[in-house]
Amino acid sequence: MMALLMAMTIPANAETLAGEPVATAAEVQETTEVAQADQKTKIELPAWVKNIKFSGYGMLQYIWQDPEGNKSNTFNLRLARFILDGKIGDFDWRAQIQGTNATGPGQPTVQLVDLYAEWRRFPEFKVRAGQFKRAFTFENPTHPITQGWRGYADVINKLSAFGDRTGERSSGGRDIGIQVSGDLFPNANGRRILHYQIGVYNGEGVNQKDMDNRKDIIGGIWVMPIKGVRIGAFGWTGSRGAMLDPQTGETRSVEKNRYCLSAEYDLNEYTFRAEYIHSQGWGAKSPGNNVREICYENGDKADGWYVFGIVPLIKTKLYAKARYQSYRNQKNWSTSVNQVEFGLNYKFTKSLEMHCEYSHVNDRSLAKHNYNLVDVELDFRF
Repeated sequence: MMALLMAMTIPANAETLAGEPVATAAEVQETTEVAQADQKTKIELPAWVKNIKFSGYGMLQYIWQDPEGNKSNTFNLRLARFILDGKIGDFDWRAQIQGTNATGPGQPTVQLVDLYAEWRRFPEFKVRAGQFKRAFTFENPTHPITQGWRGYADVINKLSAFGDRTGERSSGGRDIGIQVSGDLFPNANGRRILHYQIGVYNGEGVNQKDMDNRKDIIGGIWVMPIKGVRIGAFGWTGSRGAMLDPQTGETRSVEKNRYCLSAEYDLNEYTFRAEYIHSQGWGAKSPGNNVREICYENGDKADGWYVFGIVPLIKTKLYAKARYQSYRNQKNWSTSVNQVEFGLNYKFTKSLEMHCEYSHVNDRSLAKHNYNLVDVELDFRF
């Protein structure tokens, strides 16, 4: 009987049971302590890190054109952008890097285009600081893919600081400064009917300090009387510093005094927009290439306008478009560039689309004014 009881009893220091290892009390205690230590070393990421979103897009392009003596056709990497968006409390922030093959003196192929934070606690009063889009025109802040064309209208490029008339480097309509904005007077449905924005900027474009210690002041206001409709006006006063005066050999500031009148309907995939911009102030010899020499021959006034429509042929898939635009470098018809454009946009998916268009160009600065242009783009988002 004693032998049977001894056979059924497991010694305290036994290593196996039926051929399998058995943990001792000390080993069980050690395992528990290790598990507790692992739990203590887990790192909980802060909310602002969890809120970071990475996105971007690319735009691939083919262009054919036949101006007399300068015919060309080429594939082109129009644009690539990589974006980080985040939120810290009541602040939203963005950092955006751009790569493009459109280069000029002092203009890198890769550059920081956006870096800002915006306090957004109240829709009636928001504050943004850093480098971002200027508060000028409806088209300027429009996404390049959503905008729907081979490029922004000429008047936007020349007078809204893309490849600016003053010679400022191509900056996508951006500058460094601070802006306040807000949406006021909600109606019965909660839709706010008045928007305002005003900003103070260096006046020199992206990644540039102020060259004359004078700031650009830009403001805009628009009303939204019915859903989808915006009617607005913008004003801009400022300067570009350190411009070489060829008449005196000295450097001085060049004035920028501009206004814009805007109207838009954008609802249910139908988009119609028209804008007129007028500018007073001397320009540079070469817009958009960081040139700092005044060109008196171009005069001190310029203006331009555009009007376009994009309508769905097949909802969410196929769209037809037409645009007329004109830019007058000296505010007269002898210096005008006029274009009639039409085409199709097709969305393969929400993140992949193709844009095709034909443009008949009338450039009064050329010996033979008229020529043709065909553009095809493949655009994607991620």
